[in-house]
Amino acid sequence: MSRILPYPALAAALLVMWLLLNQSVAPGQMLLGSIVGVLAALAMAALRPEKPRIRRLGLVLRLVALVTIDVARSNLAVARIVLAGGRREQTSAFLHVPLRLTDRHGLAVLACIVTATPGSAWLEYSPARSCVLIHVLDLIDEQQWIDTLTNRYETLLLEIFQ
Repeated sequence: MSRILPYPALAAALLVMWLLLNQSVAPGQMLLGSIVGVLAALAMAALRPEKPRIRRLGLVLRLVALVTIDVARSNLAVARIVLAGGRREQTSAFLHVPLRLTDRHGLAVLACIVTATPGSAWLEYSPARSCVLIHVLDLIDEQQWIDTLTNRYETLLLEIFQ
């Protein structure tokens, strides 16, 4: 089955998304969604993505819990900034954060975490310097941000992927 349909979960997910977006389960929409799903799965197979090696699956749940808590906290902090308007002084800044993480999948997860957290954005990764450039909306303590990224997320990602 893997040669005929190399990524069946991707094809199925795209079919479901197609049907939800079109708000119709008509036979024509099912056929068209299936064609889109199969073609996307074949295109993904042509790219031959490297499969991630997750070393410690239990830590993934811990990471998800930490990220969920941090995203909720950041949402509240950004809401306070927006609601305060110009009455509150804020300092946005760019940070260079050195990383030990070199796994492509781990870096991608870290980029998603940083970007999904309100008030921060992953801008650039330099593999030569093993450093990431991050923009922070309200920077109070630069070292605290670096410690959070390296000790809270990077350490877990190193254990999960490397």
